[in-house]
Amino acid sequence: MAQSNGVSLSRVSAAPRSKGQYWLLAWQNKDLYLLIAIPFACLVLFQFVPMFGISIAFQDYKVLKGITGSQWVGFANFQRMFSQPKFYQILRNTVLINVLKFVYQFPVPILLALMLNEVRLSFLKRGVQTLIYMPHFLSWVVVAGIFYDILGANGILNMLLNYLGLQPSQFLANARYFRSLMVVTTLWKESGWSTIVYLSAITAIDPNLYEAAAVDGAGRLRQTISVTLPCIITTIAFVIILRASSIMGSDFEQTSMFYQPIVYSVGDVISTYVYREGIVEAKFSYTSAVGLFSSVAGMGMMLLANAVSKRYTNKGIW
Repeated sequence: MAQSNGVSLSRVSAAPRSKGQYWLLAWQNKDLYLLIAIPFACLVLFQFVPMFGISIAFQDYKVLKGITGSQWVGFANFQRMFSQPKFYQILRNTVLINVLKFVYQFPVPILLALMLNEVRLSFLKRGVQTLIYMPHFLSWVVVAGIFYDILGANGILNMLLNYLGLQPSQFLANARYFRSLMVVTTLWKESGWSTIVYLSAITAIDPNLYEAAAVDGAGRLRQTISVTLPCIITTIAFVIILRASSIMGSDFEQTSMFYQPIVYSVGDVISTYVYREGIVEAKFSYTSAVGLFSSVAGMGMMLLANAVSKRYTNKGIW
């Protein structure tokens, strides 16, 4: 009988016919359940338990009174949120920055994966792949330090401009460049890591498809268009759906490392706004309402993207 990690495949796939058989099967595969116990416990502890704090968004929360003692105000915090022009500014900044990130970052990992797939020298392929995904493991503090050394007032780029007799520029303190900075730093840090997802999908393609295309006279470019891309469309759709859910989100660590008051008009996003208003100014109820709105809107975007994907590509998360 076929075995997988010491566990009978027939036992795993067999559907129990009664409650007793269910518990017997669970006991026989206890090692698999123990394997997922810690990740599941972390999921519950850090994702589901904190959701009880959502009630703060509907209260005039006071720290000394706690959740049970604070006054319920219904949707007053949401009414306050939608009545403030500042909220619409940060909402616009959040959506615009994330849309720009999606537009520029989404095709790059696919192109990198397709190009790496064409490299026949394995040592070169592995070397390039390692170099492009290494930035993913750097914290945003380190990445910010690198770009400050390049784009800062006394950075390499301004030193070069001085050497060429050109006027230096405050790249990091100029609202005109801030959104581009967010896109470029994300592109540099995350594109290589995202490439791994597409490379994995490409390596799973049946080689016989390429051989059949070659017999029909298809070159490498035509094979890429007619074989590779259609075979990884499920992965592409999955990534698009997940990216759609993050349109209303924002990377607090990245933004906080680069932005400053002079660029608030174009760089202040929901996460940084919640931090300043909620933590610094102690407006817990109001910022809980802002965060809840962001989460619900992100969920709505994911559902919409999944529905569109299933309609036009017949692919979706569920």
